[in-house]
Amino acid sequence: LGKPTARQERARPGAAQHEDRPGFQYDHEAFLGKEEARSFDQLSPEESRERLGKIVDRIDDNKDGYITTEELKTWIKRVQKRYIYENVAKVWKDYDLNKDDKIAWEEYKQATYGYYL
Repeated sequence: LGKPTARQERARPGAAQHEDRPGFQYDHEAFLGKEEARSFDQLSPEESRERLGKIVDRIDDNKDGYITTEELKTWIKRVQKRYIYENVAKVWKDYDLNKDDKIAWEEYKQATYGYYL
């Protein structure tokens, strides 16, 4: 595969704008993480483009100006792993009812099924 000699801008003036479809939120969360995707919903298109440009620079591990499939996969795995760890930390507080940094089976059942028991 040949590499273009001229670097192309990420957002070209006059280029067709990205058209979000009903499932776009899933893509945003996979790429940005749940919290970051929510913050992007509040940005103007200009602010969003600027912040995405900074993220793209972080994804480009070898700093060659291009993002490979592997760099994108690595980024998405990193974002998803961070989301999982943050989610576990949030949920842990709800399950560890006696705050002993352990979740007993009874605590789990109570937090999960609560009033059903």
